[in-house]
Amino acid sequence: MPQVKVGNISIGDNAPLVLISGPCVIETEDLVLKTAEQIKKITDKYKIPFIFKASCIKANRWRETNYLGPGLEKGLEILAKVKKNLGVPVLTDVHSASDPPIVAEVVDVIQIPAFLCRQTDIAVAAGKTGKPINLKKGQFIAPEDMGVLAGKIKSTGNNQIMLTERGVVFGYSNLVVDMRSLVKMRELGYPVVFDVSHSIQMPTANTSVKRGEPEYILPLARAGVACGCDALFIETHPDVKNAMSDRDSMLPLENLEPLLKQVTQIDRLCKPFVYE
Repeated sequence: MPQVKVGNISIGDNAPLVLISGPCVIETEDLVLKTAEQIKKITDKYKIPFIFKASCIKANRWRETNYLGPGLEKGLEILAKVKKNLGVPVLTDVHSASDPPIVAEVVDVIQIPAFLCRQTDIAVAAGKTGKPINLKKGQFIAPEDMGVLAGKIKSTGNNQIMLTERGVVFGYSNLVVDMRSLVKMRELGYPVVFDVSHSIQMPTANTSVKRGEPEYILPLARAGVACGCDALFIETHPDVKNAMSDRDSMLPLENLEPLLKQVTQIDRLCKPFVYE
């Protein structure tokens, strides 16, 4: 399996576990910078490669009154400050074919959201930037079919592709994770990311916020690492009760360190030769 290179971070092919983490959406510059700084302190302590994530725009909210983010221009300004101040790579998502060239001027990884994973124009535009691409598996897509979607990006000559599991629709207003999907997508020849945060959501339009079951973040993270995922995607926030997006599915920042302590121990058991 070829590795994906994000700066000096290697993802896949038995490289150490990588953390992709940050708040769901950019709220304020101060919150973003402080959150990124705290995550970096923890990942430095446990020697975990860290990529900061936050959305500039949340384009798929249930209601027009929901917080949608600061917008692309302001959001990218804040992400650029995270890179400059902390020296960590950053990731954000795109929502149209016009976004990738703009986003690529700042971010290190471009993310294609699960709902948009089949959009050919977005995949091709993202691939043409030459940036690493995190392609999320839609809740309606079989893991073995992700190879076809990744092929759209590869058609541009860009092989820096990661595939992300984030649960599959199970009935109404429920998501489940089939851990076999992590293995199946990895067998396609791409590093695999496990998005724990969105996998515990219970999507419904009947509340003002997306519901979730955050008590399952830790056990699912442990299971995903044991199954061989190459990176964990965990949304976290220092004050989840007052978060402006996805507060019911984000991990409280204070709980991140104990989670990382456990999953790195599991990763060491799975890849002892990497940590020698």
